[in-house]
Amino acid sequence: MVVLNKIYTRTGDDGTTALGSGERRAKYDLRVAACGAADEINAAIGVARLHLAGLPQIDAMLARVQNDLFDLGADFTVPQRDGKAERLRVVPAQVERLEHDIDALNAGLAPLNSFILPGGSAAAAYLHLARTICRRGERTAVELAALPDEPVSAAALQYLNRLSDFLFVAARVANGNGASDVLWVPGQNR
Repeated sequence: MVVLNKIYTRTGDDGTTALGSGERRAKYDLRVAACGAADEINAAIGVARLHLAGLPQIDAMLARVQNDLFDLGADFTVPQRDGKAERLRVVPAQVERLEHDIDALNAGLAPLNSFILPGGSAAAAYLHLARTICRRGERTAVELAALPDEPVSAAALQYLNRLSDFLFVAARVANGNGASDVLWVPGQNR
């Protein structure tokens, strides 16, 4: 359990922040950015959940995702190093659960014949926003993983990739199972 008695510490006033390992990094560091992206995704999902009246199945799925995103942040904040005690990590079962949820939601949707523009209902628009933040977070995490001595677990990267797919499908369900999807019309405004 985490106990936070004092919110401000002044330790970040110099432009650094502490990782879960205690190591200090610049606030613009890619590992810090990956943690921040998980937090941003979580906040956007929180807003989307405010608009999910009548969709308890998606709301329950998103509640699990929000908890997983804290696991993901914990995974990013402590670089996995050989010989060190293992910390909280995203595990393949969390990725598999997302796949199951995607399949369950997608089963009731008609196949797409066009790209979808973010919009329709408020819930769908916010889920699309969360999806785009997730894609940015994935790009950041992949860039981090490409650096020498900056390990990122495969499951964490897979989770972000599946999460963006899940958010896309959830947005379609929030749009009346796709009935209110806003379709892209190529060249419409030429």
